[in-house]
Amino acid sequence: MKEILLFTMVTAALLIGFFPLLNLMTDNKFGILDMKSESLLSDIFYTTGFYTHIIGAAFALFVGWVQFNSKLRIKNLKWHQKIGKLYVITSLLSSMASIYIGFYASGGLIPTLGFITLGAIWFCLTVSGFIAIMNKRIAQHQKMMMYSYACCFAGVTLRLYLPVLIIYFGDFILAYKVVAWLCWVPNLLVASLIIKSIKRKQVSISSL
Repeated sequence: MKEILLFTMVTAALLIGFFPLLNLMTDNKFGILDMKSESLLSDIFYTTGFYTHIIGAAFALFVGWVQFNSKLRIKNLKWHQKIGKLYVITSLLSSMASIYIGFYASGGLIPTLGFITLGAIWFCLTVSGFIAIMNKRIAQHQKMMMYSYACCFAGVTLRLYLPVLIIYFGDFILAYKVVAWLCWVPNLLVASLIIKSIKRKQVSISSL
């Protein structure tokens, strides 16, 4: 079951994580950008923030899953550290950019708050995980990075939920308001359950 879940997560991260990069190939007229005004699309600060966000998030998604493979992590500690640094850098850049572009989210205050909150939490969790490993607090590091990747994975869950919500509500804006929160809050709850499950197993093993 663990291997099936990991395979599903990796497949989704690799396939759906590539989806936003299609904006680079479609002259800014793909997905959410198709709803933005020409004046906003011509704003160098917004476009820089947008592409920093999607490129950083894509790299974080592509490399982050490797860190959850214990065999690879144990056998290749140096690679784990190098990939971890790349994940931290791309996550921080993407999360900071997402906070900025979140102010321009379609649909008004609700999605704006949802995406800004996600960006801020993702940034803080990633920094906390990095600080923890610098101080040799391995358990805390693992916990924070699991939560961090749960936030990063919101890019995947958003694109899975949004078409379903649009069909259900029959309204893009309403669906977007919901998905701005639905794409990441459940992710953190699932990460919390996984962390608690791992902790219970460790306690059970240590008591034998």
